[in-house]
Amino acid sequence: MSDKEQPPPKIPKVNPGTSAGISSSRSAGSSILVNSKQRGNPLLKFIKSVPWEYSEVVPDYVMGSTTCALFLSIKYHQLNPDYIHDRLKLLGTAYQLRVLLVHIDVPEPNHALKHLTRICILADLTLMLAWSNEDAARIIETYKIFEYKPPEMIMERGDSDPQLKLISALTSVRSVNKTDALTLLRNFGTIADILKASPEALSLCPGFGIQKAKRLHKVLHEPFLRNPSSSPVKSN
Repeated sequence: MSDKEQPPPKIPKVNPGTSAGISSSRSAGSSILVNSKQRGNPLLKFIKSVPWEYSEVVPDYVMGSTTCALFLSIKYHQLNPDYIHDRLKLLGTAYQLRVLLVHIDVPEPNHALKHLTRICILADLTLMLAWSNEDAARIIETYKIFEYKPPEMIMERGDSDPQLKLISALTSVRSVNKTDALTLLRNFGTIADILKASPEALSLCPGFGIQKAKRLHKVLHEPFLRNPSSSPVKSN
């Protein structure tokens, strides 16, 4: 074998505009695409959970094939009120989910937020508020992380246990807590027997006074439908 010194291994070049030194050759499908105009935005250093890379895109951030975001700080909006209108003209009707990510960086943002809320309604935008650059980064990351997640992951899960459903229904009455609900079920056995009980019988349960018992009895016996006779009569 030759004793010649082996050449040093080649070190791949890394795109300095990507997070955590991620190569620019990475598929854009797994990365957040960032408009080069966002270069220098402090929020970029807080995007750590998912990769990102600069790209020639119209929005400021593209978090999926149908999701994008425009970034705007309140302070900048107050100095340049036409900026957001110009950006929306360029964006057009592209993307199904269009987010206006607003950084609250002034003490009194209410007036500006009213104006931006109106813009969002008219331009079919989802308004998201961030009180720090880190908050803004988390919002962008979350949209990307949940890009392919089923909606059930963020939907409220219903209880399958019938007793838990009864407890949940009873505790929806003001001042009736979980302990009260368990006491009622323990003393009366079924929801049917609770419905049949008088306020006086309900008040005999531990933790129940006559006022709480009357309130529960009233709620349980209110009609589900509005009485048609109570609706105002229209005059001809």
